[in-house]
Amino acid sequence: MKTTDIFGYSFSAIRLRKLRAALTTLGIIIGIAAIVALLSIIQGLQATITTQLSQGLSADTLIVTPSAGGSGFNANPGSAGGAGAANSGFTLNTNHTNEINALSSDIELSVATISRVGYIQTDSLNRSVTIYGVDFNTYAQLYSTTFVAESGTIPTTNSNENDVIVGTRINQPGQNGTIFFGTGDTINITWTNATVLPPTNETYSANTVAVLQKNGGFGLGGPSDNGIYIPLTKAESFFDTTQCDMIIVKLINSDNATITNVSKLITDHFSNQVSVIPPTAILSLLTSVFSTIQLFLGGIAAISLLVAGVGIMNIMIVSLIERTREIGILKAIGMKSRTVLAIFLGESVIVGLIGAAVGIALGWSLAIVVAQVLGSGFFGGGGGQFAITPLLTPEVMIGALGFGVGISVIFALYPAWRASKLKPVDALRYE
Repeated sequence: MKTTDIFGYSFSAIRLRKLRAALTTLGIIIGIAAIVALLSIIQGLQATITTQLSQGLSADTLIVTPSAGGSGFNANPGSAGGAGAANSGFTLNTNHTNEINALSSDIELSVATISRVGYIQTDSLNRSVTIYGVDFNTYAQLYSTTFVAESGTIPTTNSNENDVIVGTRINQPGQNGTIFFGTGDTINITWTNATVLPPTNETYSANTVAVLQKNGGFGLGGPSDNGIYIPLTKAESFFDTTQCDMIIVKLINSDNATITNVSKLITDHFSNQVSVIPPTAILSLLTSVFSTIQLFLGGIAAISLLVAGVGIMNIMIVSLIERTREIGILKAIGMKSRTVLAIFLGESVIVGLIGAAVGIALGWSLAIVVAQVLGSGFFGGGGGQFAITPLLTPEVMIGALGFGVGISVIFALYPAWRASKLKPVDALRYE
């Protein structure tokens, strides 16, 4: 019997039992839809985070932070020098940039960053922000493509200590055209000084000289849409410290050899009391984490497919019982056992193909709807601050299709084998 005839006969058997076939297929659809939706959202989330993080980091930079024993990574804005500093007693100071710059000709420049959590106030706005103290000139050289003014001008020489540069989500939080203040306006900057008892609020008035263009970065060292930037000298006096949270080092290139060599020089210079982290290490860690999450969620969703497989086996056994006389007649007129086996397996392949195809389409649609709900700020009230674009890769599509068909065939093997082993005489006598 030809393969086309086998699948034709299998399809006819399915059409005769439309409701049962639909319910059997529904289990495959639900399982595949769950897998596709979860993996599409996770892959889209990974792509979004990786892109935004890459915009806040440069491949030719190193992030130097205080560390206990030179291990770990601490980039906690608002900390008083970081947990590593508290454990080891070592602190990074703003003047350490001069020492780092002198270590190697592979180092182009370095920038110290002091950060604190504070507030800004205007006549119509009062919100919390992260305040970054940086040298505008060197910071603009380091992030020449992201630390760029959309309005106003970034001072590069002889900056006034009362100048402030704000991220685009500070003066326009909703990104919907509602602007609370602009270039040339005065804002009050406040932070709570907890180093004295009782804690006191320190405030000064600053002049907005520039609003940064939107970059979407997370601000891990790089420019942030949700931060404000004040001159480093002002930060030292305002926060009453020369202790910095991190030093960002720009290299002449992003070669692995250069990164490794400079990292060792910096670590050795500070006697293993600092962590030196290249952005590539952060992105690699992120990729590893998301791969684990994908595997975990895919495994959870696959459980529903196993349940669907049990349903397929039950339905096929019921179908075998109902079609016992039919099978007896077919074998009596000369149909071989392997042909009967192929017919039952053909039915399972058709059910798996239909279920997987519909499940992929349904899962993709569900992923889009969920992403739009998340992007609308429904869960975070962020005014669309974090948009997720679901990503359906060919690997996921092929894997889902193969998994759906595979589960259907595997759980149909036993009923198909039983059908192929029926003896014609016994089958014809069956009532």
